[in-house]
Amino acid sequence: MNRTNQSHHFPGPGTLDRALNLVRFLRCECPWDAQQTAESLIPHLLEETHEVVDAIRNGDDLELESELGDLLLNLAFQIVVAEESSEIDADSVYARLESKMIARHPDVFGAGEHQEWEALKNRERTKDTGVLAGLTKGLDPLTRSYRIQERVSSVGFDWDDARGALNKASEELEEAGNALDSEDFIEEVGDLLFACVNLARLGGTHPTTALERANSKFVGRFEKLEKLARKRDIDLSAASLTALNKLWDEIKSEERQ
Repeated sequence: MNRTNQSHHFPGPGTLDRALNLVRFLRCECPWDAQQTAESLIPHLLEETHEVVDAIRNGDDLELESELGDLLLNLAFQIVVAEESSEIDADSVYARLESKMIARHPDVFGAGEHQEWEALKNRERTKDTGVLAGLTKGLDPLTRSYRIQERVSSVGFDWDDARGALNKASEELEEAGNALDSEDFIEEVGDLLFACVNLARLGGTHPTTALERANSKFVGRFEKLEKLARKRDIDLSAASLTALNKLWDEIKSEERQ
C-alpha cells in the first residue's frame, strides 16, 4: 500500500498516547524502526537530549519545539520497546513517577513539611545501601561530581558555605601547581576540578551551566578576534601571542563599554 502524501492521525487521549501509537505503527511498518532495541536507541536518545539543550540555550522556540518532539519520540520508543519485552508500559512508568513525586513533595501533597530533595532520596534507600550507591554511570564527569557532592551533603558531609569550598579549591590549585611536572599532576588537577565543582554547587550554580557560559563567552570573543584580525590583515597563525593578547584585551574593553 502506498502511503505517500497520506495524512495519519494517531489516536489517544493525550500527547504521550499519540506518540506511543505513532511508534507502534512505525515498528510495524518500517524495517529500521522494527529492528531497534533499547540499547541501539541510546545514541539517538543522548543526541536528541543534547539538541534540546542547545535549543534552550539558543533561545529558539521553533527549534525547541522540534527538538522536544524528537526527544518525545525517543522516550516513546523506549516505552514501546520495553512493553514488548517486559511488564513495563506507559501506565507503569507514570505510576512509578507519580508515586515518586508524591513521596518527594510531602509539603505539596499534605504528607508533611518541605524537605531537601537529596535527603528524601536518601531516605528511600535501604539501610544497607550506601549514600553513593546507584549513581548513574553515564553522567558526564562534572555532573557526576556534582551529584556525589549533593549526596554526601545530605548526610552532613559538606562545607558550611561557599567560602570553605573556595579555600579548598585554592589549596588544590597550589597542589596542582606543585605537581605540574610530575606523575601526580593528573590526580592533583582532578582534585582541583572536583573542588571547583563543589565551589560552583555551594555558590548556587551548576558547574556545567557555568562552564558552558564560559565556553560561549570565549567562542564569542575569539570570533570577534578573528574578525578584527581579518579587518587589520593580521595572520593569526603568524601573529605573536603578545599581538593576539592585545586584540583580546581590546575586545574585552569594547564589551565593557
